Amino acid sequence: MLTQSLNIPVTATKAVPVAIPNPDQFCALTGHAGLVASEFSFRKDEEIYGEDEQAEYVYQIVRGAVRTYKLTSDGRRQIGAFHLPGDVFGLESGTNHRLAAEAISDTTVRLVKRSSLERAANDNVQVARKLWGITAGELLHAENHMLLLGRKSAMERVANFLLEMDRRLAVAGLMALPMCRRDIGDYLGLTLETVSRALSQLHGEGVLGFSGARQIVLRNRQRLRNMDA
Repeated sequence: MLTQSLNIPVTATKAVPVAIPNPDQFCALTGHAGLVASEFSFRKDEEIYGEDEQAEYVYQIVRGAVRTYKLTSDGRRQIGAFHLPGDVFGLESGTNHRLAAEAISDTTVRLVKRSSLERAANDNVQVARKLWGITAGELLHAENHMLLLGRKSAMERVANFLLEMDRRLAVAGLMALPMCRRDIGDYLGLTLETVSRALSQLHGEGVLGFSGARQIVLRNRQRLRNMDA
């Protein structure tokens, strides 16, 4: 949870700036607003903000990965999204966060005060348009995720997830997943055992290969697309 001033690091180590894949959206937003983003580091499984906490900042991932999730009344966890390097998150329509956010691995984020962005949007139409673009993208993802959970079979959900991660993560055909299979299950509304069975079946059918515990090579993308159709 981020409670300190922007001038005080959240953890003991100040982040070392690194290149961000596709940072244009956030950089353009802060640049038009005349704002300077600060960097903070979070350890694996450390909370960035909690559900229902005041939404004070907007974030972009420099390195690492973040899961946003909600706990149900019976203690189950539903992950709403995985945020990867370059992604912007934490922009809310209300005053509080609807979901909690945790670092999946050691993670560095850039952040700016939400109130500063809102003031800039009132005076600068370009800032307002870019904020709307980010919000519209999050709404589209939420709609697609709702369809995934409500209308697709377990295998279709896993196929959809693999194609999504292939688009977002694959380098030279290899996906290095930062999330574990339990995370994947909580994102897809499936049990850990169901996710493992689906991946094993796809591996047995030659659709994908494993190159480590969380490294996957897709060998038949068209087969996955047909499953996800």
